[in-house]
Amino acid sequence: MIRTREDLKEYLEADRQAMNVKRKRPRIFGDEVWKYEIILRKCEYYLNVKGHPILRRYYYARHHFRSVKLGILIPPNAFGKGLRVVHCGGVVVNPEAGGGKNCTIHQGVTIGRGPDGLVPRLGDDVWIGAGAKIFGGIVIADGCKVGANAVVNRSFTEPGRTIAGVPAKVVK
Repeated sequence: MIRTREDLKEYLEADRQAMNVKRKRPRIFGDEVWKYEIILRKCEYYLNVKGHPILRRYYYARHHFRSVKLGILIPPNAFGKGLRVVHCGGVVVNPEAGGGKNCTIHQGVTIGRGPDGLVPRLGDDVWIGAGAKIFGGIVIADGCKVGANAVVNRSFTEPGRTIAGVPAKVVK
């Protein structure tokens, strides 16, 4: 969770490195996902820090409008540092769901509440392929890879596994 300016800089740098970007700033045209992640982190910072009510509202509004524009609905404080969203379009994360650091998310991913009313928890270094659906009160362990179009509705607690299929099962 981002609580200080140093934390904000650390998260922004980790996100930049996760996206394999060599530049220090995004280009004026392009780099839309990177700009989204910068606004997401600034929104997190101003939501977590006392004071700055105007900046809190400003970044929350910017985050909302850019989310709608790009189709990436990731709530503040959902993921740790090193988040990498590979493509825009169709990414939906429940506000109560959580992910660790260095998570990679492709387009068309849904992480949401299941029929039990609970939300998933993702570990560190989780890779989620395009079109994957993760829902329910489950846990995905550190280093797991979720295959494209997988439907994950049960926990996978062994680290470093590759899971795929409908319903998902360990394939490697």
